[in-house]
Amino acid sequence: MSKPAGQRLSDRQRLNWLRLIRSENVGPSGFRDLINRYGSAEAALDALPELAARGGRRELRICTPAEAEAELAAAQAEGARFVALGEQDYPALMRRMPGPPPLLAVAGGTDVFAMPAVSIVGARNASLSGIRFAGALAAGIGRAGYAIVSGLARGIDAAAHGSSLETGTVAVFAGGLDRPYPPENIALSRRIVESGGALISEMPFGWEPRARDFPRRNRLIAGMSIGLVVVEAAKRSGSLISARLAGEMGRLVFAAPGSPLDPRAAGTNALLKDGAILVTEAGDVLDALAPLSGLPPRAAESFDEPPDYAAAPEPGDTDRARVVEALGPSPVAVDEIIAHTGLHPAQVFMILLELELAGRLERHSGDAVSLL
Repeated sequence: MSKPAGQRLSDRQRLNWLRLIRSENVGPSGFRDLINRYGSAEAALDALPELAARGGRRELRICTPAEAEAELAAAQAEGARFVALGEQDYPALMRRMPGPPPLLAVAGGTDVFAMPAVSIVGARNASLSGIRFAGALAAGIGRAGYAIVSGLARGIDAAAHGSSLETGTVAVFAGGLDRPYPPENIALSRRIVESGGALISEMPFGWEPRARDFPRRNRLIAGMSIGLVVVEAAKRSGSLISARLAGEMGRLVFAAPGSPLDPRAAGTNALLKDGAILVTEAGDVLDALAPLSGLPPRAAESFDEPPDYAAAPEPGDTDRARVVEALGPSPVAVDEIIAHTGLHPAQVFMILLELELAGRLERHSGDAVSLL
């Protein structure tokens, strides 16, 4: 299913999209498969209980109309709104990432989404030199016409946002838009909105960010941008997760070198050993991105081309058993499951969707899945 660029959801459609993505075990990929199979969020909502039962789950929490209406009201009270995948004001490059969020809560302006973007991330406990360098990078890259994307964390993130207020910046939240984190950057988030930048989140209003929500946020930071720059990062840090995700999506990954004696540079130095592009000034980033930034954005699409569900019968219990047998705790590509089982792609997609709704399936990058 796809939408022409600029086409907007009706109020009823937006409510049902919100209900569907807020229902239990429905993620971006499952949402896409449900819409592709049933044609609308409203029809997909009706099908959820039976699908979850087939996957082995008797009860599934489905977001009610009242709950969705309350969240829409909460967004309005915060001066925010929900932008749907396929609408003109959805972030341009995010449409091209695997499993883009069907709905984004947005506060601030959306003109910044049309700009080519560069993400700048790094340590929260950054050194003064790291903070100054991140600010200089953001200012220089911003003046060249790029939006700066980061996660509103203290340290490198805050420096990148603060130095790109005049040229355009986007802050990605790990929790709901009404739960900015850390609290010390609430004033910065207001300045971003006042300057014409944007705050975005795929999480519900009222959602307090948890540790496991930050990698999910990092995925959006990577997906929004042509390139991602890491300035100071320890060996095990969220910034390295962002860099890995960016590389998997085909984005350029940059890293600033640091002293071998500073643990805050251990991660960036490791990235350089692994092939990241060395950056010591804004020009390094701009030169590398120049051939890419002029690419026209992909046409606004809602979803990938779906399998032909009408060409195959509904899967039976034997088919489900074959797919489950092919799965395990290690990720395996969906194409490999199709080849191994000999089932029609539509049947495999439907069985995987049933397992996901039942809470038995985990999706990974590269269109891979595993059993939980």
